[in-house]
Amino acid sequence: RREFLKATSAAAVAGPLLWVGSANEPRRKRIAIIATVWRYLSHAQHMGDRFLVGYPYAGKWQRPGIEVASLYVDQKPEGDQSEARGKEFGFRVYPTIAEALRCGGKKLAVDAVVIIGEHGDYPRNEKGQKLYPRYEFFRQVTDVFEKDGRAVPVFNDKHLSTSWKECAEMVADSKRLGFPFFAGSSLPVTRRLPAIDLPHGTPLKESVCVAYGGVDSYDIHALETAQCMSERRKGGEVGIESVLALRDEAMWKHLAEPGRRDTRRLMISALTRSHNLPVETGYYSDRITFKWARAKFPSAVGYFIKHLDGFRTSMFLVGIQDFNYAGLRADNDEIISTQMYLPMPSHGSSTADFFHPLTRHIEDTVITGRVPYPVERTLLTSGMVIAGVESLHRGGVLVKTPEMKVRYTVGKESTYWQD
Repeated sequence: RREFLKATSAAAVAGPLLWVGSANEPRRKRIAIIATVWRYLSHAQHMGDRFLVGYPYAGKWQRPGIEVASLYVDQKPEGDQSEARGKEFGFRVYPTIAEALRCGGKKLAVDAVVIIGEHGDYPRNEKGQKLYPRYEFFRQVTDVFEKDGRAVPVFNDKHLSTSWKECAEMVADSKRLGFPFFAGSSLPVTRRLPAIDLPHGTPLKESVCVAYGGVDSYDIHALETAQCMSERRKGGEVGIESVLALRDEAMWKHLAEPGRRDTRRLMISALTRSHNLPVETGYYSDRITFKWARAKFPSAVGYFIKHLDGFRTSMFLVGIQDFNYAGLRADNDEIISTQMYLPMPSHGSSTADFFHPLTRHIEDTVITGRVPYPVERTLLTSGMVIAGVESLHRGGVLVKTPEMKVRYTVGKESTYWQD
């Protein structure tokens, strides 16, 4: 145990080594990518290609700051690109996660691990959750860390797992083994329109995100859109008391209640940030009001979340094709709103630019050993998704969440893409 902690601490503070055969250029740190699939427009392709080729950033081409040393893919469907990428860029695709982390040897041979458990053919449970093996991938990674007596930074794409117990265990293990753990999606770090952040320490009363997509899929993006702003409020994050999730008319009826006046105001403010509102004859059919939204988006999902300090987060999935935030100050009743810019990829016409800043943050974590924000953010947003799915599965009942008493604070620095 003592030797493991000594080795881990040394790895966290050690500077970059040198390239073999080079006296001047620092050796790039090496990563193992652990993915469900690597095919066209998969998350592994989006992030992996950036690690291999680079990406535009700050008005110039960003050379990859780290090197892909190995790859494991769980499935190889038609259109698999993993073997071709390995041959082109000189890394090997290994049959197991342990072999990928050890690069075919007997000891951990990489400087970091990137887990991308998104896309692929996986079953759904009775609640509709797609059972991606993110937790299982993480467990196999930490097994190698424990057996080899050394741990390195880990990134986990999107939410942690479909079970709160597994999510909490992943975070606890990262702390027990002493490695930097970075997780989440692109939404908190992508560009914003306008380019603003919530002033650090702002007295905030409520946050709303209006977005689109499916349950246990895009809800994590919408919740992270809200949480990356809400966590900057005075006192920081304190945890979640309960989650209520409703669909369609039940959602709109709840939102129409007298006690939801502020939520309705924030929803309309967020909608006015959208670039994809429905139009008729070239323009909106009427003013953007609650009545208009209710008529235009009869099919919708809402999560109503109560935090332990009385703060409220509401998330709405409607058909608008973008992610929009609005927050209400508690001191002066001012609304702060913005759009998290997510230009979706299409066949041959978009490169999903929002992966640029996420890749940059992953590289920085690998190189410096410092994460851009606490993993507790993703722990809580994962828990919100889990509770929201549970509430819907049980017919729209309030789900108490005493297990989500998670406190954390973030620094004053903004981490979204500002160049």
